[in-house]
Formats: sequence, structure tokens, C-alpha cells
Amino acid sequence: MNRFIAVFVLVLSSMVTYSQQLKVDALSCEYKSNPLGLDILQPKLSWKLQAENRNTSQTHFQILVSDNLKDLQANKGNVWDSKKIASNQSVNIIYSGTKLISTKKYYWKVKVWDNHNLSVWSETAYWQMGLLSKADWKNAQWIAYDKIADSNVNILPVDGKKDTFKENNILPIFRKSVNVIKTVKSATLFISGLGHFECSLNGKKVGDDFLAPGWTKYDKEALYVTYDLTNSIKTGENVFGVMLGNGFYYIPPVSGRYRKLKVAFGYPKMICRLAIEYTDGTKTDVVSNSSWKTAPSPITFSSIFGGEDYNANLEQKGWNLPKFNDSNWKSALPVDGPELNAQKEEPIQIFDRFAAKTITEVANKDWIYDFGQNSSAIIELKVSGKKGDTIRITPAELLKEDGLVTQKNIGGPSYFNYILKGDGIETWRPKFMYTGFRYLQVKGGVPKGKNNPSNKAVIEDLKALHIRNAATTVGSFSSSNELFNQTFDLINWSVKSNMMSVFTDCPHREKLGWLEQLHLMGSSISYNYDVAPLFKKALQDMKNSQTADGLIPEIAPEYVKFEWGGDMFRDSPEWGSSSILLPWYLYKWYGDQQAMVDYYPMMQRYISYLKTKANNHILSQGLGDWYDLGPNAPGVSQLTPMGVTGTAIYYYDLKTLAKIATKIGKTQDAETYEKLAVEVKKAFNHKFFNAETKQYASGSQTANAMAVYLGLVNEKDKKAVVENIIKDIRNRDNSLTAGDIGYRYLLRVLEDEGRSDVIFDMNSRADKPGYGMQLAKGATALTESWAALTTVSNNHLMLGHLMEWFYSGVGGIRQDEESIAWNKIKIEPEIVGDLTSANTSYNSPYGTIASNWKKIGNVFELEVTIPANTNAEIYIPFRTNQTLTESNQKIEKFGLETNRAIVKIGSGTYLFKVQ
Repeated sequence: MNRFIAVFVLVLSSMVTYSQQLKVDALSCEYKSNPLGLDILQPKLSWKLQAENRNTSQTHFQILVSDNLKDLQANKGNVWDSKKIASNQSVNIIYSGTKLISTKKYYWKVKVWDNHNLSVWSETAYWQMGLLSKADWKNAQWIAYDKIADSNVNILPVDGKKDTFKENNILPIFRKSVNVIKTVKSATLFISGLGHFECSLNGKKVGDDFLAPGWTKYDKEALYVTYDLTNSIKTGENVFGVMLGNGFYYIPPVSGRYRKLKVAFGYPKMICRLAIEYTDGTKTDVVSNSSWKTAPSPITFSSIFGGEDYNANLEQKGWNLPKFNDSNWKSALPVDGPELNAQKEEPIQIFDRFAAKTITEVANKDWIYDFGQNSSAIIELKVSGKKGDTIRITPAELLKEDGLVTQKNIGGPSYFNYILKGDGIETWRPKFMYTGFRYLQVKGGVPKGKNNPSNKAVIEDLKALHIRNAATTVGSFSSSNELFNQTFDLINWSVKSNMMSVFTDCPHREKLGWLEQLHLMGSSISYNYDVAPLFKKALQDMKNSQTADGLIPEIAPEYVKFEWGGDMFRDSPEWGSSSILLPWYLYKWYGDQQAMVDYYPMMQRYISYLKTKANNHILSQGLGDWYDLGPNAPGVSQLTPMGVTGTAIYYYDLKTLAKIATKIGKTQDAETYEKLAVEVKKAFNHKFFNAETKQYASGSQTANAMAVYLGLVNEKDKKAVVENIIKDIRNRDNSLTAGDIGYRYLLRVLEDEGRSDVIFDMNSRADKPGYGMQLAKGATALTESWAALTTVSNNHLMLGHLMEWFYSGVGGIRQDEESIAWNKIKIEPEIVGDLTSANTSYNSPYGTIASNWKKIGNVFELEVTIPANTNAEIYIPFRTNQTLTESNQKIEKFGLETNRAIVKIGSGTYLFKVQ
């Protein structure tokens, strides 16, 4: 290979007229802008540089942190002054000032110097601390309407066992009147409600989140949320109202309503502290205790699986407003509760609002609303009618041949009931239940404007409100291939629909955190959304769910112990390995080294567990290449023998854990893991590799691809194994067979080996199971099976691995092997098939990386943007008889690789042209 990298940076810098523009922005603390309620003693600070000069890099920085704005504005850091530090680091700088104090707000800014002798201060940012100890709750108590009997608590039910306890619990409301007689300087509310809460102040909802707080393994921890109420508290009487829902904390065992599992941590409860500081310097606290009043809410049933019922006739008007008479309410009941930690991931919020595309009457006189998009959503009903009229709304992904909805593939019966109070137009949304649907079947009402001879209630409006975790969108992709654009949307809707406070498998049937997708879909998701806090939340869920013997179960938080098929659905290395791989990916994508330190003991315990389960270093338990394409209905691996995927992941775990151990200074551990990895590799090749055919095990796409990508193939055999992978695909008329575990690795191998043409051919069709077939069958979100079977979920997170290739292959946005948090970038677009253009961008921890290319005839243009404080190598399609220019100036010297020109550049925007 002829390869030469020109020092192109120096050439281009002479072409640019220097401006005097340098800006520091996007200040973040623990991945958030101006976060509230931090319970981290040494938070990590980051920023991004915006520079008009090309080839800009940071040479020094200085951070100032103050507990008041006046000092900070005077460039005084009375809490921390880092002084001028020679460093190009701008991602995850650890706070090293004086000890931080609970509830206190801290202001900070950073000054940056660059290599062009420019320096500039950032704007001011802040963070506010949460409650750092139990004492900081100021004797706040968990309070409830009622307490479940200890004998009925069931924190880890076993699937399939019959109920011994059946009760629909009361969903309570709470109120507390607070009299404010002085001018408020600040007011902060720290609150948790289990399973979920909605808080109001003087009748107005606090915050714009939904299903707060995030769900956890409640016997180990609960999360609290922080709200700034400074501008909402008024002089005089203020009333706090809190409604509680069950969530995963309690799933009521009511006959006739669907529930996937039978968890019962307890009845709903809440805890809060309102911290008020007045302008005169005095402080006061309002905490939850028996002085709060409680009563049943109008929500008569709520289940995260079975739906929600609301009787508007049970409303108590003004219950969360001043001057309400609560003398008939009872005092709140103090109860025990779990350990509390601050919620660090983004909240769940409402995003898209869908109106019905069509409204159709069916034979039984019900109405079918088609919203055109399958998504995770709640309903918003506007209805008018007589007191006592009842509207039943049944959600579904699919319709039967008779036009009615079916819930066979998502679990049922699950529905919403609303009983009217008969007071004009009534608006209702369920508060504590969401599900996945495209269709709604409405009984008991008639859409506005439709014939209504029976004078039923009138459905004034019915909308679907898509909800998801509010992680910031950081990526975009479009291309000249419309099927690829549709596939991108298909996968993106499955990501958005399963990105809650955990990454769920589906938004309806289970809503459980199946762990394999964290590492298999992690890159696809990270190209699109800033999910570092959500990944760290997942690590904590794994830690809380780890068993005494070290097992990481396949779901976390673990709300049910699956015993169907033995331990098949509890102990799969391909799932539990997220506990080891995810911390490494967090480090590589976001530069977060702390996660490797914090969760290292969990990783060690899990790798020790796997060692005890191995038979001559081979792991054969679990599900294998789940939902691969074989002769039978999809399920447990059909084409790849058990032991291949589990052992391959085991080897990858060991190699990854050795790197982690080295990075955090555990060198002896690293040596131990490296030695064991050598033995596992030897055993794997001895058992599965056929030296004559150059195939692994059955020769499936998954078996061969995982062996190559995970480093199990000896170098001398690698080319032959790769050729066998391609041969299998071509012999199947460019069809895939790999399943949930194998498909990502198949794509990675093909891209790494320069065979994106094969990826293109596999995914540019609708006549074989795959993305095109799903779209052809009408899917609007990624389905659970390659063939979009109507018997399984039609909105599922797994199998979306092509998303990664859209960014890294078609767009060519990749990290260099030595890169951390995208400080070293490769742009290497794959110009394959009928593609003539692609626009791709990713807002990395250092700033936006963009790759926009187009091919017109024999002319190829590539516009790239590289953020300040990073550098990149650009790989441009090129043949020796062509000319390469940048901004219309010919480049004489550049590197050469097979059909590629290679140019090394610093930050800036560049326009390359080959003709």
C-alpha cells in the first residue's frame, strides 16, 4: 500500500485571511446546560470552541467558579480558580475547587487561549447542587395514602406464577398550603413520587416533564427531580398539589387488564423538600410529612401496561388552589422509602403532536383513528357530552382484516376509559401510562361532524402525543437514495419510541430494558442523540440488578425473573456484556473516564461470573443470535450454534476490560484479563474454526463476522473468512441472515474491509426480509422481525444497526482508532451503488462534524466541517489521472491509498473537488 499524508494544514493556512473571531460556547456540566440538583461532588465541565480561523486549537484554559455572580463578573473565582492551564482539553474537566454545598448555586465561566494568540471569556453558566446526604432532606418523610402489607410486596416476581394478591390500589392526591410573607430570593423543590408524580403549584403544572422521575430498581434506589420555583412562588398562600401514579412501582392485578409482570414494591408514595431563601438572608424549608393532606384522585385505575381510567365526576374542583377546604381529607401516612439519588438523565417530554390522517367508522359502530405513525405516545382527548358518558379508547399498532384494532402482538386488553362530568368541552390526557400505537379505536363517542343519531358524546378532537427522553438531537442524515432516507426514519422512530428513562425493547408489550441494545445499537443512537447521561443511568440500573453471584441479568432494572426456558431469558453473555462494553464506549464517545472507575467492581464481578459458567472457556448459555433468519419462526438462534456468540462476546469483554484496567491504573488486572483472553481465543478457534474451509461453526454470517470483528480470527486466515462472508451473502442473492446479535458485526466487518458495496446491495431492496420489506409492508417504525411479522412488535429497538453505517459509511464520519471523544476524526465516505449525494452531520463533544458530498458525472465534491480543537484525515475518492482541488486551488501533494487521496487538515470548513 502506497500511503503518504501531506502536511496539508500548512498549505491551507496560507490561503486563509485571519479574522479575529473566537468564541467559547455550549458550556455544560455533567452533560447538561445549567443543570439543577447535582449530587456529584466533583462535576465534570465541558465547552466547545467556535472559530473562524482554520486550524484552531486550544492551547490553554482557565476556569472560574464562584458562589455569586458579582465575584464572577469581576473575574474572581472564590470557589475555584484553576489558573491558566496549558492544555487542549475541553471535555470533562473535573471540578477541583472547595467542597460543594447542598442546594447552593454555582456560577462558572472559562477563558480559552488558542494557537492564533487569541483569547476570550465564555458567557456565564451555572449549576445548582442537589441534596448530598440524608440529613439534607431536613426530616422530610415519605408519605402515602395507604401502605401495602409486607406480605404482598413482590420486588422480583417470577414469570408464569399465579397471583395470590389482587387489588386495585387507590391513586392519591396530596396538598399542602404554604404561606409566604417575605420576598423570595430563591425557591427550589426537590421531589420524588413513586412510581411517578405530577406536581402543581397554585393549580399550574410544575415542569414540562412526563412520567417523572425515571424508573429504577426501587429496592435499591429512587430518583428525585429538582425544579426552580423562584419565579412561581407568590406572596401569600401557595398550594402544592401532587398526584401519584403506579408506573413500575406497583402494577395492579386487575382482572381484564393486561400486565406483563406482577411487580409490587409498594403503593404510591412521595417525598419532597421545598428550600426557600428570602432576600433578607433568612431561609425556610417545607417538607413532606403527616401535615400534608391526602385523598383519592379521579384516576380510578392506572397500569403501565393495562391503561388508565379517569372519572371526571370524582374531581374536587380547586383541590390544588388556595382557599380549598380539605377538612374531609385525611392526614398523609408516613411510610418507609428507598435511598434517594438525583435524576441525571434528561426527563421524558412531549415532542410530536399527531392529528388523525383518517377517521373511519367500522361495523360495530366504533371509530378508528389512524395517525399515520407508530410511536411511543399518550392520547389527548377533547370531548363533550352528558354526565356519565364513557369513552373507551383502545390503542394498537395494527388492524385486523375487519378494520378493528388488534392487540395480539402487543399484549392486551390495554385501554383508556374516560367518564364525562358533562361540563362543556372536557380535555384529558392519561398522566401515568404511555404505550406504542398508530391506531386508536374509540367506543362510546362520535367524531365531531359525523352523523350521531344516538346523541353519543362528541369527540371534539383526539391526538397522539409522542413522548421520549429529551436527549438533544445531535445528528442528521439524508442521501440521494430515498429508500435509505426512509430506512433512516424507520430506525429513528424505533429509537425515539424506546428512549425513555431506560432503553426499552418496545413501548407497549414489555417496556423493559433489554441490555444487548446498549452496546449493539449504542453507536447508532449516539450519532443521533446526546445520550451519555442515559447510558450512565443504564450502568447504575445494571449495578442495582446484579445478583450476589455476579450475574448481570438480561434486563435492567430487573422487574421480573424470567424462568421460561430455564435461564435462557436471564443469562445471556451477549446481553449482560453491556456492563463491560458500555463504560468503554462512554469513554471513547464522550471522554468519560469516571464511568470506568465507578463501575469497575461491577465489571470484575461479571467477568468472574462468566468464568465460572465457561466450560473449557466456552460459554453456551442464553439466546444466541436472537431472531436470525432461519427455516423456522424467529426466536432463539437457528443458524449459529450456541456458544459462538456468547464466547466471542466473552473474549471481547476480556480484551475490553484489559484496556479499561490499563486506563485506570489496574495493570496487574489487565495482565490477568489479557492472559485469559488468549486462552479463550485458543479454545474458540479449536472448537469452532475449520482450517480447511476457513469457516467458523456453521459458516453463518453471524459466526464468521463476529470472529473477524471481535479479533478472534488469526491474521493469516482473516481474508479468507471475509471472502466466505461475502460469498454467503452473494449466494443468497444479497440477502442477510444475521439476527439481533450478529447483524451489527456483519455490517462492521463489511465496512472495515471496504465492502460497503455489499452493504448497499443487501439493503437496497424490498423483496427480501429487511428494512425495505418492512417499509413495503407499511411499517413506520422498525419492527421486531426482519419480515415485519404481524404476530410480533412493530416498534422495536433491535436490528437498527444500519443507522451506524449511514453515518460512518455513507457519510464517512468516523473516529480515528486513537481518538477519544472525537478529537481525531476520519472522513471517508463510501460512494457505492446508485448514490450520488449524501449530507451527514454529527455534533460531537468538540462541535459539529459535517460531511456533504455529491457526484455529478466525473466530478466529485466533498464539503467537510471539522470542529476547533480537533484534526482530521480526509479520504477522497481519487484516481491518478484526476485533479484534486480545495476551494478551487489545486493540491499538489497528498497521500495516496487504493483509489483514495488522503489529506490531513485541522479545523474549519473545506470544499474538495476531484475531476
